[in-house]
Amino acid sequence: MADVRPLRALHYDPERDAIADVVAPPYDVIDPRQRAGLAARSAHNVVAIDLPQGDDPYANAAEVFARWRAEGVLTRDDEPAFWALAQEYTGPDGQTSTRSGFFARIRVEAYGPGRIRPHERTHPGPKEDRLRLTRATKANLSPIFALYDDPRNAAWEALRPQLEAEPFADVTDGDGTRNRLWRVSDPAALDAVTQALSPSELLIADGHHRYETARVYADEVGGEGAHRYVMACLVSLQDPGLTVFPTHRLLTGLDDDARAALRDEVLRDWDVEVIDLAELEPAPRDGAVRLGYLDAHHKVPMRLTLKDPATVDAQLPGRSEAYRRLDTAVLETLALKGALGMTDDDISHLNGLDYSRTTDEARERILSGDVQGGFFMGATPVSRIRDVAAAGEVMPPKSTFFYPKVLTGLLFNPLDQE
Repeated sequence: MADVRPLRALHYDPERDAIADVVAPPYDVIDPRQRAGLAARSAHNVVAIDLPQGDDPYANAAEVFARWRAEGVLTRDDEPAFWALAQEYTGPDGQTSTRSGFFARIRVEAYGPGRIRPHERTHPGPKEDRLRLTRATKANLSPIFALYDDPRNAAWEALRPQLEAEPFADVTDGDGTRNRLWRVSDPAALDAVTQALSPSELLIADGHHRYETARVYADEVGGEGAHRYVMACLVSLQDPGLTVFPTHRLLTGLDDDARAALRDEVLRDWDVEVIDLAELEPAPRDGAVRLGYLDAHHKVPMRLTLKDPATVDAQLPGRSEAYRRLDTAVLETLALKGALGMTDDDISHLNGLDYSRTTDEARERILSGDVQGGFFMGATPVSRIRDVAAAGEVMPPKSTFFYPKVLTGLLFNPLDQE
């Protein structure tokens, strides 16, 4: 079973700083212009430590983080707590919902059944960056995002009565998501949540790099202590507000030979239907593998439907059926690796490949000629994610886009003391 515990959080003092001015999106979605705008909101905005700059950015982050703690900008709770988070949002599909979760700390362990599992392959670069930042600050500055199985919704029901008080923070972010955060320290509630999660296996939905960084850091330090845990935002797999959106694949640097190879593969393995531009993102139906496709030369939107699943089965004989029915895995096997000859290293380092999280952006980049073509993916059902993880497998990178993101700066988890 996973080891889930309350945390003695470090957080901003709301009497000194408006929380809305100091939080930020996750570091990996912030471009230089956005960072400058966030830094201009407050001298204490979290980007100063989570996305540091300067000749030695990691040393700068450590110095600023230590100074904020010494000056009382950041304050540490005396007692452990779970922190309930309600996120009211409108998704990329225009639907409104509320996702409910809570912050905790989880013991860092090797991936395995009954404890914690990944769900996607990761890239090497961000892990080194996050490790150097963790060494410098000796803290988790942002949470991982993980899922747990709770059919009776027992964990959230234990927290719910504590949410009648005013929230510690109430922040509407740049995407229009309202984030409300409550500190829950009632011993009975803490015990009930811990009991509800005691049989659970955790599935990392977002933040694989941060989790793997935490494993390396814990082993570097050695022994027992706070460094053996990592901060996480936990959401039930059954939560009605848990939604998953696709990440589309864009093709760059295609030459004539690559175009011909791709065309031959599509005609061989897929049924092709000309569609409207608005229909490029396929809707789930009847279990068939479907993709949208658009190239910058012909500009004809197409729907591709896999003719015979046995085509993929023959090329992935050691994989589970759940994996072989993933549209991202089918595309990677037949088109990216098969027709275009990409390797795992090419895919990891974006050689000939790019991503887009919105259909509008992907379509615009293709039609403008910024990229040579693109495949439009469908949303992966949560049940499929669970089945692939249960088989001990990981999906191709960027197979899922969990929305909304969890803000950085709501809480911190110091690793240098209990």
